[in-house]
Amino acid sequence: MFSKLMVPVDLTHLEHLSTALQISEDLAKLHGAEIVYVSVTAETPTAIAHNPTEFAQKLDAFAKARQDAGGAKATARSYTAHDPSLDIDKLLLKAIDDTGADLVVMASHKPGFADYFWGSHGGGLAAHAKVSVFVVR
Repeated sequence: MFSKLMVPVDLTHLEHLSTALQISEDLAKLHGAEIVYVSVTAETPTAIAHNPTEFAQKLDAFAKARQDAGGAKATARSYTAHDPSLDIDKLLLKAIDDTGADLVVMASHKPGFADYFWGSHGGGLAAHAKVSVFVVR
């Protein structure tokens, strides 16, 4: 049914992604699908990496570690943005096309007061993507 799952990850908040990561790996194994982990970084140094190249290497290492730990076949793709918090929705939509993903599995935060004023990334992606989006809370 699905051949490529795109899983957006934030390397600074991996502790909040465990359920979405496990579900994506289970779905990939069930369907014989590949996972592509996608992330967006700034052009400037961050807490994770000094530059976009180092960030891409860390994302690749994350994908390999997930695969080696018994997960599904996995690759990684990183994107660079001037301001990731503003550009992430646009870049995730682009990543769907770039990767050929036919399902997006992504973690969501618990809704709060601010969500009445600003939509979530998962909700925005689900509203605009041409593929199915599974938002895991």
